Amino acid sequence: MNLWQTVIMSIVEGITEFLPISSTGHLMLTAKALGLTQTDFLKTFQISIQMGAILSVVLLYWRQLVVDFRVLARVMAAFIPTAILGVVFYKIIKTYLLASSTIVLWSLFLGGIALIVFELLHKEKGDAIDDLGSIPFGTSVLIGLFQAVAMIPGVSRSAATIVGGLALGLKRKTVVEFSFLLAVPTMVAATGLDLFKNASKFSLDQIGLLSVGFILSFISALLGVKFLLQFIKHHSFIPFGIYRIAVAVFCWLLMAAA
Repeated sequence: MNLWQTVIMSIVEGITEFLPISSTGHLMLTAKALGLTQTDFLKTFQISIQMGAILSVVLLYWRQLVVDFRVLARVMAAFIPTAILGVVFYKIIKTYLLASSTIVLWSLFLGGIALIVFELLHKEKGDAIDDLGSIPFGTSVLIGLFQAVAMIPGVSRSAATIVGGLALGLKRKTVVEFSFLLAVPTMVAATGLDLFKNASKFSLDQIGLLSVGFILSFISALLGVKFLLQFIKHHSFIPFGIYRIAVAVFCWLLMAAA
């Protein structure tokens, strides 16, 4: 893996991390397009550069994470299901799921259809929750269970939490921001676990590439977060569903033509 491949992968990660289109799926497809093989380092790289994206949320929402205990408590309650399931299924995810383009493409395709159908059927109630600190703890845990589905590459952690939150009665902006915040402990835990298990195997050059990826994903994620917050003011998530389907179909056509 060279510097330019690192730059491309990092920008893709940062831009897609908080959009409901699956950053992991896009990283896997981008790696395939760049001719990269799914080595242990590449798998760790794809997980680790998410930390840069997460830092952008910490920068933008540090008050909610540090000062507002009500919000932090709900975020941690939502994190518990993912933490438990992530530890249980870590080996399966790293060994099998993160190496399957087929799983990614089907997840993108079916997830796109689900996102469109959900948006067409969903009607936001007038009493929908609009305060992060007022989300019931039971609802927080259920949102965490929705997020856990995104352990399947291509599903999208953002899409799973957003759909779950909307279905459970949160306002659109509220659930998007909750999804941002929930990403912090989730990605910190995932990256920490992976680095703990694998960091000693990497060379100084590879650690340097991880550092470059961290910085670039942080910068591009800031842009992605600001874009999504502006986008949801006037649009539904249907365009993201259409995009997911289009990417999956395009990749299938390329594979068929190869």
